[in-house]
Amino acid sequence: MSETGGYIERGSAAFRRTNLAMFAAGFATFALMYSVQPLLPVFARDFVVSPMVASLALSLTTFTLAGSLLIASALSEVWGRKRMMAGSILGAAVLTMVSAAIPHWGGFLLMRAAIGVVLSGLPAVAMGYLAEEIHPRSVGLAMGLFVGGSGFGGMAGRLLTGILADALGWRWAIVGIGAIGLVAGIIFVIRLPPSRHFERRSLAIGSLLRSYRAHLADPALRLLYAEGFLIMGGFVTVYNYITFRLLAPPFSLSQTSVGFIFAVYLVGVASSAWMGHLASRFGRARMLPAGIAIELLGALLTLSGSVPVIVLGIALVTFGFFASHSVASSWVGAQARGARAQAAALYLFLYYLGSSVAGSIGGYAWSFAGWGGVVGMIVILLVTGLALARRLATLPFRAAEII
Repeated sequence: MSETGGYIERGSAAFRRTNLAMFAAGFATFALMYSVQPLLPVFARDFVVSPMVASLALSLTTFTLAGSLLIASALSEVWGRKRMMAGSILGAAVLTMVSAAIPHWGGFLLMRAAIGVVLSGLPAVAMGYLAEEIHPRSVGLAMGLFVGGSGFGGMAGRLLTGILADALGWRWAIVGIGAIGLVAGIIFVIRLPPSRHFERRSLAIGSLLRSYRAHLADPALRLLYAEGFLIMGGFVTVYNYITFRLLAPPFSLSQTSVGFIFAVYLVGVASSAWMGHLASRFGRARMLPAGIAIELLGALLTLSGSVPVIVLGIALVTFGFFASHSVASSWVGAQARGARAQAAALYLFLYYLGSSVAGSIGGYAWSFAGWGGVVGMIVILLVTGLALARRLATLPFRAAEII
């Protein structure tokens, strides 16, 4: 298979180049964003703050990213998809390296917030690019590989940060992650094919607001946006606070050991691409609840007092999350009637808002009820997600969705 009607199809050289570029983009985004996650206990100790306050190093980034997404997707209509995404990756990598030199907690948080703003130029725009340039028969796989790159970046960022922090200190660990993000950004710029179906538009606030209203008027899209909030909220809360549990007695693991546990992120790389393929074959309405159920099962397994069982639980949480996200994100692009970058921006707004809000509230659950309280909160989020998925399956969809 090659390119058909100007659209990029599976099997073509352009498809391979696009997937490499998008894999690098997803890798850089998650590595730069989540590299601080295993360092939250270190921040709590070095800056003498509570676990909830330490979590702001990540929550502020995802919060500013969420809010900025709604504007960034509109700016990409003026500046162009590739230019917007390239500037996002390269700019965030540079800011990450600069943040390592900031001595005070308040200044460090401000820089993390700025990184979120700059990173906002990639996620929704990438989803819009794939929806515009990839043939509908191949977009599920392409989206799955993009999400898989995100999973690999999240794993590498956490793993390398833990190793470098033990060996050189957390500041040099952050510098190293920034440098890796810079290399990934260069690969993205070199390999991504230029847009063929993008039509440059002037920035019109009225038209932008109408696009958002139209998407929010679609009941299927509203449910998909809520799913993004719930599945991401549960996922990030696990990773934010499992480090506090594993570094403390009775486990007392080292930062490096905890970092290696995050190698289970690799299952996210596999699950996102695999689930994207299965969704194209059996339907998204069947695959979405399956992914959420796996994430829920994994969260429950982390209640165990056995490290191997906890690691298995984290692996299932990761598998289920990336499977669900791959299905839901590609579903948004298929369901949207025009203005797909804005449709993706709304999904990711709720997705990252879930990371920010649930990720911080989980700190209260940890402080007042320990790990059991954290898991209880996650169960509420994911059971709600399953109920919404059941409702979603009863709604009519566009014919393009059923491929």
